[in-house]
Amino acid sequence: MRLGVSLLLVTLALCCYQANAIVCPAVVIDTENFLIMPMEMFKNAIKVFHAPPDAVQAKLQVKECIDQMPREDIHKIEAILMKMLPKCL
Repeated sequence: MRLGVSLLLVTLALCCYQANAIVCPAVVIDTENFLIMPMEMFKNAIKVFHAPPDAVQAKLQVKECIDQMPREDIHKIEAILMKMLPKCL
């Protein structure tokens, strides 16, 4: 089993080395919205994804925690994430 997994990883590394890591614009926008949007606006914004209710509820619970953080900390996190996420707009 270990040999098969190792062989698969080597094969993927050799065959897919040209893959890029460009992030979909929707992910960048969703991340920004998650950090800075008020809760009611964010609830409307995530309806676009048609996610299962359990997933939506989990994300909203995390959003409640984010909203309790100091604004300067949220802006620091946003600045770091936006540097890490290449925008393909």
